[in-house]
Amino acid sequence: MNLEPEKMIGMYQTMLRIRRFEERVMDMYARQLIPGLAHLYIGEEAVATGVCANLKTDDYITSTHRGHGHCIAKGGELKIMMAELFGKTTGYCHGKGGSMHIANINLGILGANGIVAAGMPIAGGAALAIKMRKGNQVVVSFFGDGAANQGTFHESLNMAAVWKLPVVFVCENNQYAISVAARRVGSIHDYYLRKAAYGIEGCKVDGNDILSVYEATREAVQRAREGKGPTLIECKTYRWRGHYEGEADRTYTYRSKEEIEEWMKKCPIDRFKKFLLEKKVTKEANLQKIDEQIQAEIEEAIEFAKNSPDPEPEDALKDVYCES
Repeated sequence: MNLEPEKMIGMYQTMLRIRRFEERVMDMYARQLIPGLAHLYIGEEAVATGVCANLKTDDYITSTHRGHGHCIAKGGELKIMMAELFGKTTGYCHGKGGSMHIANINLGILGANGIVAAGMPIAGGAALAIKMRKGNQVVVSFFGDGAANQGTFHESLNMAAVWKLPVVFVCENNQYAISVAARRVGSIHDYYLRKAAYGIEGCKVDGNDILSVYEATREAVQRAREGKGPTLIECKTYRWRGHYEGEADRTYTYRSKEEIEEWMKKCPIDRFKKFLLEKKVTKEANLQKIDEQIQAEIEEAIEFAKNSPDPEPEDALKDVYCES
């Protein structure tokens, strides 16, 4: 695999942007400046980045309740995202979607979704529309290990397989569905093996290795564009934080401190940084400058969100599909 240095540095930048954004969201949430719930993507940055680095602006993604990373990797603007998290009118959904429901059609983001596995049939529908229009776009459906045991998982894979739809299903297996270990609720522990039931392509990759994620997705996207149907990619990864922010009272009740620390040693950003420096793709000083620029960008986004107006009560029924 030959990637241009600019491409690799851009991928590192995206991963770091996701990490720094989530760290500040964690802080803002603790200060009670962000309403609702927040499910952070810290530890999983290589998946969204490696996948979306293969997509064009007019390609589509469907996301999950843990969707900030997907949105950033697909080109979302931090200040508009932050405004949405703050519930402000300048957000992507005018403050009405919040953390779990960011959407922007212009960027190909068909929406994060608070319902487990609900993005999968939406992705299938979008892929069917592309095929009917004879387009060349691809849809990526991000979902977690918990979603892999929902009925919509099987329905979506089956229909995509039968109609050879241009969709890539990406399972972000972060080992836990809320507090339930994936190993306890499935007869197999590698969900990509379910590809055999539908006669489609699929593979398992190290979700903390961005280059492995990128390469697997590159092949899947190429197959989809060529009309060869869907692919199921399972990315083994891990979330560092609780299922949601505020879960601190349950820390170490369903996962051990040792397990968390062991996975933190596999940090996808540190691993890629080490690779870039060892291969002399860039220098430490350049990466430090990138970090400083990102942190400044995030602080600007926070100020933008704080200074943006709240929605007016009379606008409650705007931007919805029907009114009662």
